[in-house]
Amino acid sequence: MSANPRDELVFLPLGGSNEIGMNFNAYGFGPPDDRRWIIVDVGVTFGDASTPGVDVIVPDPTYLEGETILGIVLTHAHEDHIGALGWLWPRIKAPLYATPFTAFLIREKLRDAVLLDQVELNEAPLGSTITLGDFEVTFVTITHSIPEPNGLAIKTPLGTVLHTGDWKIDEDPVIGARTDVETIRRLGEEGVLAMVCDSTNVFVDGTAGSETDVRDALVELIGSLKGKVAVGCFASNVARVDSVIRAAEACGRRVCLVGRSMHRITAAAKSVGLLQDVQDFVSEDEAGYFPDESILYICTGSQGEPRAALNRIAEGTHPHVTLGQGDSCVFSSRVIPGNELAIGRMQDKLAERGVRLYTERDHPGIHVSGHPCRDELKQMYQWARPRIAVPTHGQRRHLIEHVNLAKDMQTPEAVALRNGDLLRLAPGMAEIIDEVPSGRLFVDGGVLSPEGSAALKERRHAAVAGMLAVAVAIDGRGKVVGDIEVRGVGLPGDADYSLDDALDDLAEEADAALARMKSESRLDDAAVEQAVGRALKKASQRIWDRRRPIVETLIVRI
Repeated sequence: MSANPRDELVFLPLGGSNEIGMNFNAYGFGPPDDRRWIIVDVGVTFGDASTPGVDVIVPDPTYLEGETILGIVLTHAHEDHIGALGWLWPRIKAPLYATPFTAFLIREKLRDAVLLDQVELNEAPLGSTITLGDFEVTFVTITHSIPEPNGLAIKTPLGTVLHTGDWKIDEDPVIGARTDVETIRRLGEEGVLAMVCDSTNVFVDGTAGSETDVRDALVELIGSLKGKVAVGCFASNVARVDSVIRAAEACGRRVCLVGRSMHRITAAAKSVGLLQDVQDFVSEDEAGYFPDESILYICTGSQGEPRAALNRIAEGTHPHVTLGQGDSCVFSSRVIPGNELAIGRMQDKLAERGVRLYTERDHPGIHVSGHPCRDELKQMYQWARPRIAVPTHGQRRHLIEHVNLAKDMQTPEAVALRNGDLLRLAPGMAEIIDEVPSGRLFVDGGVLSPEGSAALKERRHAAVAGMLAVAVAIDGRGKVVGDIEVRGVGLPGDADYSLDDALDDLAEEADAALARMKSESRLDDAAVEQAVGRALKKASQRIWDRRRPIVETLIVRI
């Protein structure tokens, strides 16, 4: 390992700090003018009502492009940790390292992106150590809501960083091993320079709870239900899927998986030896021949996603699965902030069909979080005893509260970072030494667009204010020929003043604006567009209460 006196160890989040999701973290080692980097996780977040037409958002890796990247290490297989690989790997080309379950799903993702033959994907056994230049990275077994979650012990000549990834403490996990407390304690005894730690549940007292308790609660609930039963949960939560399967079988029901990602995730689980001792799944075609009391559907779409299985069932458009009077739907998942309206609409549709709903609100035992609550965070600090606390995986309020908790645990230094903050961990005191370019890239129409792209701004504008399309013919002398046509998109009208009447009035406004121009000015397309646009926006503000629609003017030269 290196012994250059100019060496520094730095940490750089480009996603996942000041937000939950889109995790992208980088560690740099070496002198400031010649750092070598490793990247930990390359995740996505998802669009909402503020990003019309954009479903997937990825971190902007521009700062690291052209840098020496020794490897990309993936902690686990959730989309907010691996989902951006297909989009970003061509910009940060480096070997990938992941444990077997995560590697299985990464292969599928790379295959979809037509990158599988280009990427070096290395499977790392659980608990193994890899060496990447001056970084020695050990996979540390933890518990979470997906198979093979890992923390990372990152050893360098300037100290060891414990990067927790997503975790919780579950003394009786349904799948996988318990958290490797012995390794974490040994790291603490040897000396942990910094701990980069999950902050999701920092405001929640107590502990997250065990998946085994969820299984017991599901057995009791499902055993009390008549008719067909559907359970909505995250496909990636294989522990929960396993719990639902065991509960169904305990209640004499066969299981049918509904949703593409359910099949993909269960295939990955079986590839690493999980779900081996359960009955064969019933296909969607076969499930319809089973008595209602003998079938249970495990469905994607617990967050109200429009194209997912549960929403299609609620809409009555699923080709094979129907739920109605006397049937039940169990939501064994939490409501992710921002999805409340979509979930509410879907649940209303299910209820309208006569389906009885069961959620964690009225049956608290049917879901537990995969992230640590305050007592678990305190336990981790007692085990690891870091000199520096670096909260991540949280919004601003989560990170600041995590800093306060770390100080309460007598951690000497604690820093709440924003994406783009370059933090020097060693030598010396922890210090933000630079703010580098960071941001988001939107997957828009199959291409990556900057967050502030003109296309999205126009789409947002059109979504709020509507759009006017104007067609005008002008001859070679600058004379308007024929009638001006105006069409509207997304604009209202009523019985007293119809949209057609409004558009006719706007055509007159455009005609008057052009009449005020000199003939030679009407030969200039830009001048015509400006005059028509100004006139129609001003008139629209009068007609539609200060609304200023987008105006697109088509000029036909005759």
